[in-house]
Amino acid sequence: MSPRTQQLQIRVTPREKSALRRRARAAGLDVSAYVLARALPDVTCPFPGIIEALRDGTGRRFALAELNDALSALAPFELAAAADTIDVRGLDSLWQNYVAAMVEQAARTKGVRPPPWTRDVVPLGRPHFATTLRSLRGYLLRVAPVAFKRRNIFVDASVGARV
Repeated sequence: MSPRTQQLQIRVTPREKSALRRRARAAGLDVSAYVLARALPDVTCPFPGIIEALRDGTGRRFALAELNDALSALAPFELAAAADTIDVRGLDSLWQNYVAAMVEQAARTKGVRPPPWTRDVVPLGRPHFATTLRSLRGYLLRVAPVAFKRRNIFVDASVGARV
C-alpha cells in the first residue's frame, strides 16, 4: 500500500457521524477505514474466477466451496458491494440458481439486501436434490434453507456450513 499523504474532509451531522462510528465498530474498523472500504472496495474479488470454474465445469464442488468461503468471509457492507459484481450469465440454470441461492442466503444471514440480479434468475422448473438417494429426499425437503427451497434446490447446508 502506498503511503497516505492526502486528507479528505467531509461535513456530516452529529447523527451521521454517530451512525458511521456504529457501523465502523460493527465492521471491526475505524471510521476512516470503514468509509474508505465503502467508497473504494477491494478490487481483488475472487468471484470472477469462481464463476468461471462453474462455467467450464471443472471442479464445481471446489468452486462452490470457494464461493461459500468467500461469501462467509465478507463483512455485511462488503457483501453488498461484492455480490453485486457477480455475473452468472453463461451458467446453466442449475448453477445460476445455486449461486443466487448462496448469495441470497449470505445476504439474509448478514442482514443486507441481496443484489438485484438474483431476482432475474428464474427458479428451476423441477426439483434438484443434492443426492441421488431417494431415502434422503424427505429430509432435504425439510432442512434445505429457504433461499434454496424457493429456487427448487434441496441441500443439507447453507452458506457458512459444510456438509
